[in-house]
Amino acid sequence: MGEKIIYKNYTWFFLLLILILNIAFDQISKYIVRIEISDYEHIVLIKDFFTLTKVENSGAFLSLGDNMPYIFRLIILTGLPLLFLAYGLYYLFSNPNLPGSMQIALSFLIGGGIGNLYDRIVHGSVTDFMHMNFHIFQTGVFNIADISIMIGVGILIIQSVRSKLTVTTSASPNNDGESVH
Repeated sequence: MGEKIIYKNYTWFFLLLILILNIAFDQISKYIVRIEISDYEHIVLIKDFFTLTKVENSGAFLSLGDNMPYIFRLIILTGLPLLFLAYGLYYLFSNPNLPGSMQIALSFLIGGGIGNLYDRIVHGSVTDFMHMNFHIFQTGVFNIADISIMIGVGILIIQSVRSKLTVTTSASPNNDGESVH
């Protein structure tokens, strides 16, 4: 029993560390960008591929909802995310039997969400500053919190695919032609 408590404490510590590092990297990078880069300044880091461009986004993903009245933006872009993030934290830390990959994914998703929500509450907009051009398509301008969110989503997708492959494999017939369950 003592080993289970120690394991749980390490798990909580690890998940909190992921959350805090996601928020910290995001906020430190945005702080530097706010000080060092002018609005819409274009800095090439890797020619024709990776640039920095500071943009203050008062809308949602790719500036969606930017033209909504303030009260709707407040409710939809601040209130709802605040509720979802609070529930996400509750869910993450009240369900110790979640698979490890799901715990890590939720930590990335919540950490990224908190980083962007903090910007929206404190600064009135989210600071985006990275842009990539893959020649066949380009990204929108994004930030470290967005990367955290995408890592979380990626982990969840991989976990989902792996679990479906496991179910498919375990349901396939064995050598005798019988189904294995």
